[in-house]
Amino acid sequence: MEIALVGIGKIAVDQHVPAINASPDWELAATVSRNGSVPGVPAYTDFTALLAERPEIRVISLCLPPVPRYAYVAEAIRAGRHVMLEKPPGATLSECHALEALATKHRVSLYATWHSRQAEQVAAAKAFLAAAPLKRLEVRWREDVRYWHPGQDWIFEPGGMGVFDPGINALSIVTEILPDPIHLTGAELGCPENKQTPIAAEMDFFHPQGAKVSAHFDWLAQGTPEWTIEAETEAGHMLLENGGAKLTINGAAPESAPAGLTGEYPRLYAQMAELVQAGGIDMDLAPMRHVADAFTLGRRVSVAPFHW
Repeated sequence: MEIALVGIGKIAVDQHVPAINASPDWELAATVSRNGSVPGVPAYTDFTALLAERPEIRVISLCLPPVPRYAYVAEAIRAGRHVMLEKPPGATLSECHALEALATKHRVSLYATWHSRQAEQVAAAKAFLAAAPLKRLEVRWREDVRYWHPGQDWIFEPGGMGVFDPGINALSIVTEILPDPIHLTGAELGCPENKQTPIAAEMDFFHPQGAKVSAHFDWLAQGTPEWTIEAETEAGHMLLENGGAKLTINGAAPESAPAGLTGEYPRLYAQMAELVQAGGIDMDLAPMRHVADAFTLGRRVSVAPFHW
């Protein structure tokens, strides 16, 4: 199937393009971007022109920041295109629900992707927790925004989510591996004096079985990033590290995962192909609900100004 990639930034170049090129399901037929392009692929700067001039391209993959995304997705759906969304799927829950309803009306596929759920050991962690009553789960997601998002001012503007841009990756894993639903009970958001979104967050959750569940996000951590989920259960200790790539249970690594696709984005694109072929929609918004709740319940704490 031919696919167009919209928004040619770092994530598109590093992850989406290699995954598409390596897939037996997809051919990268065009790109849309004001500043970027992919060698050898027809490039557009206007999305409307792409839709009008290339009716044979039935699938759009969107890698734009959250705030402008709704207008692009709605236009694509109304033009009868299937759409794959980089996380988060939109700037607000309301617009995500509206897009799902629009996709249903126009009978096209819509996929809200959560790439961290496709990390190598997430499925094994989910299987362990399904059979082991939880006592405690702690998320530690700490990295350096200057390294991972250099100069990307939109992240600190309304709709950019701040530290929840990486933090939502952790929440996407947590909502995948926990057998019981959780919800936020309180949060503290560290907001730079000169920015609109938080650079750190502390979160506490209600667990229906009484387990203590918390998350700690820090966007000023120097050195090696920490992307860790640690759990204590009645069956012992679980440590999921490197964003879901490494798992130890009671100090030992589990058996190797079954053979299959390697890498988060190749798995996402394989799932998108299945959705299009089946005419399905996957708009799981659980990770985004937790972020929205943090902005609703979170106590803002002013911290030092942030400068690149």
